[in-house]
Amino acid sequence: MSYSGVRNDMNEKHRRVTLRSVAEVAGVSLKTASNVINGTGRMTDETRKRVKAVIDDLGYRVNVAARNLNRGLTGFITLAVPSLTPPYLAQLANCVIDEAHKCGYSVYVTTYAQGSAKCARDVLRSFNPTVSDGIILSMSELEDISPEDFDVDYPLVVVGSRTTWRRADHVTVDDIDAAQTATKYMLEHGSSRLAVVGAREPLNLGKLRNATEGNAQLRLRGIVEECNRHHRQLDPALVGVTAGDWTIGAGGRAMRRLIDAGVPFDGVIALNDQLAFGALSALAAKGIRVPGQVQVIGFDNMEESAYLHTPLTSMDSCLDWTAPAAVKRIIGRINGTITTPELLKVKSEIIVRQTTRP
Repeated sequence: MSYSGVRNDMNEKHRRVTLRSVAEVAGVSLKTASNVINGTGRMTDETRKRVKAVIDDLGYRVNVAARNLNRGLTGFITLAVPSLTPPYLAQLANCVIDEAHKCGYSVYVTTYAQGSAKCARDVLRSFNPTVSDGIILSMSELEDISPEDFDVDYPLVVVGSRTTWRRADHVTVDDIDAAQTATKYMLEHGSSRLAVVGAREPLNLGKLRNATEGNAQLRLRGIVEECNRHHRQLDPALVGVTAGDWTIGAGGRAMRRLIDAGVPFDGVIALNDQLAFGALSALAAKGIRVPGQVQVIGFDNMEESAYLHTPLTSMDSCLDWTAPAAVKRIIGRINGTITTPELLKVKSEIIVRQTTRP
């Protein structure tokens, strides 16, 4: 048997199928074939179906690098986050990268030291459009930002709880609604005196009433509003302050202080899951049964939450919505199909596990 024929067949199979080949086999112009690939142009449904069938039959794949080069684009998106240490931000990065890859884009991930000289404002000012085509910015609660900072001449999408004053696209979970949902569940399942772990500062009802941004502020506002709706008052003595620290250790320390203060409580709302992990540890160390004596709920539904000794009830992070929405939005900005800033908001659902009563 001659192996030359086999080698020729293999070469044919691995030879890159061109758009011109698609056009020739389908019996259409190169422009028509291109319009089918890009979902543009005017043609009959029959023609579009025929070209798509040829694309599938030949195994044609879009050369993303060449297409971006022709359009003057890099094929990269920048994702800027304060840090990759918090599990939520690390998971956000992974989800954005996965979603961008599905859309033919690669992602540069950069971190900025929140509250330092190299803050979010510096990231926005130093963005280089020759390196990537746009930026998805996760805003820290500690950033000093102004409306003018969002007046940029490149595609920008902001994710998280910080406002953009409608000057940039904003993708976020409805933190107030999520906190109301968590509080309502606790109150309707037997808790009457709630403690909170993770506040930025001591409870200030006047200031909180007008809060419009920040995970901690919005979640605390939602808790207070839902307590009032159930004719309950959130006791300032039961608000555990951790400032900007939302780690497991901070949650444990804040919970111990609340326990040692001696003010009775039968439910704990931790403003993220890491704080809840620390709170659960402190409660266990004091011999307080969960959920028998005290119910506990967190936010963000970290993967570890389902695998604790007592699996944690948590509000969903909605990253399976946030990441695709942000990527779709930034690509729309890059392509010019989206031109007007919008606020995109989603409601979170409670993931009920064993730290709350059924």
